[in-house]
Amino acid sequence: MNIVKKYTETRAHTLAICKPLTIEDHVVQVVPFASPAKWHLAHTTWFFETFILKPYLSDYKEFHKDFNFLFNSYYNNAGDRVFRANRGNMTRPGVEEIYKYRTHVDQAVTKLISNDLDENLKELIILGIHHEQQHQELLLTDIKYMLGHNPLFPVYDAERKAYIPKNQGSTDFHSFKEGVYEIGFQGEAFCYDNELGVHKVYLHDFEISNTLVTNGEFLEFIEAGGYTDFNLWLDEGWSWVQGHDINSPLYWHKIKGEWHHFTLAGLKKVNPKEPVKHISFYEAAAFAEWKGMRLPTEFEWEVAADELNWGQRWEWTNSAYLPYPNFNKAEGAIGEYNGKFMINQMVLRGASVATAENHSRKSYRNFFHPDARWQFTGIRLVK
Repeated sequence: MNIVKKYTETRAHTLAICKPLTIEDHVVQVVPFASPAKWHLAHTTWFFETFILKPYLSDYKEFHKDFNFLFNSYYNNAGDRVFRANRGNMTRPGVEEIYKYRTHVDQAVTKLISNDLDENLKELIILGIHHEQQHQELLLTDIKYMLGHNPLFPVYDAERKAYIPKNQGSTDFHSFKEGVYEIGFQGEAFCYDNELGVHKVYLHDFEISNTLVTNGEFLEFIEAGGYTDFNLWLDEGWSWVQGHDINSPLYWHKIKGEWHHFTLAGLKKVNPKEPVKHISFYEAAAFAEWKGMRLPTEFEWEVAADELNWGQRWEWTNSAYLPYPNFNKAEGAIGEYNGKFMINQMVLRGASVATAENHSRKSYRNFFHPDARWQFTGIRLVK
């Protein structure tokens, strides 16, 4: 890997995501879980400054003494930070200064990595690149959430097309025999610590769908009263539906008797052939119950992955996000990256249309709380 080239390309792609935005778009925080674009631009830069430049570049001059406090996300070992829900209150520093911050750090990082790197520093740079790629996906989905709650439904990218799989409409199930299978990342390339600890699991016979659930199939669930039948829902999910008046996937709107949904290309009629997206775990589990099937475990998904067409939706699994056997947490702030979130969250597998190129693999473990819908999440069934 040409690490300078990879770093430069990654940083440039983040800027490209923000190019269609106005200055005002950079600052808005609609809800606590969706951070402003300006914050993503700064936080990903802070990561390189804090974990790479300050420890490894002896003549590095910090851009601003307050930025560690403003743009730290959740790393307690790195110092105090702004409360997450207040990220949108930071009208200062301005957007222009954040772009200057990125340039300042990029120049310093390029200077550092143009020389020979020791293995530890190289691993940190690669981690920083992957961290920024994760934030590129969050950035895009946060932008969609912001624009999707604007009453004008502004267009972000008029050229963006809906994803329609080639094999859609021909649902088959791949069969797998009971047995012991190996799970976890194997190889020399990059992976996150939560993928490590190759171990064996025992699986019973199962059959997994070769296709994702479509909008058309989910419309049948809606029209059959799926959102009003408590028998289909987990208790916590039913409380969520009732408490938030949920009756359709996120971004869906019924206009003059027809379902529309907000997309990055603007408000469009719902295409029944497109895989459903922006679904919570609660909705996925209720749909599976309605169909008389279930969601796969993350282990079943990984075993079947080579037979599946995946990568357009993060696919909910029926597995809680927990450490693998022999999971080891790194020392200090880097150890906070994954391990401390292994509670009250569900695993998703695959990738989505918003995932950075080459930033997915079959062992990748994404994780969100079961009510999360703002990512490009979808459903695959098992029987």
